[in-house]
Amino acid sequence: MTNPAEPAAPRLADLGLSPDRPLVLVDVDEVLGLFMQGFGDYVARQGLEMRIERFALFQNIYRPGETQHLEIAEGKRLFDAFFAGHCHEMEPAPGAIAALNRLSDRAEILILSNAPADAERLRAEWLRKHGLKHPLVLNSGPKGPIAASLVAQTAQPTAFVDDLLSNLDSVADHAPRTATFQHVADLRLRPFAPLSDRHPRIDDWAELGERIARAVAR
Repeated sequence: MTNPAEPAAPRLADLGLSPDRPLVLVDVDEVLGLFMQGFGDYVARQGLEMRIERFALFQNIYRPGETQHLEIAEGKRLFDAFFAGHCHEMEPAPGAIAALNRLSDRAEILILSNAPADAERLRAEWLRKHGLKHPLVLNSGPKGPIAASLVAQTAQPTAFVDDLLSNLDSVADHAPRTATFQHVADLRLRPFAPLSDRHPRIDDWAELGERIARAVAR
């Protein structure tokens, strides 16, 4: 039974997903899509620069010629504007679509994305544009509680993919039977991304898809 403290999650059946098949929860930004590249292109159109110097977001945004990154509040405003009107412009991560299409033959796929509520239409549009017809659920904050509510609806094997260790740890803590995998799509970010022994880091989607398939095999 779902812990009452955990957020209400939609019913799998209401999302068109069968509880009788394995369930794979997949993040979008830096997992299915090249978020830093897309956001960087948007930032450049505002006359700013994205310099990938650390595994961070706002601390990588600079005014041309300056050595101090943009104020966090200004970066947040850019982030909100990107999601409100431009988050459908990023490219898919190499190999992600083909891997999910293969996985969908043996498991249900649910896209679990931390994004502002007003991004839902454009995010869903982006998924459809790239042939990903899987249901989308938006979340805010750690993903463990909502993941636990979702996986509690099936007795089948489950898996979760994200780029952020905070979300991976959260899911591992709240839904310990779920296999967790880390993927960082942007080549520039990979050298800076922290690792954890708790979650296999697999940055090639062909290999990742195979590992997920084995993890949810019945």
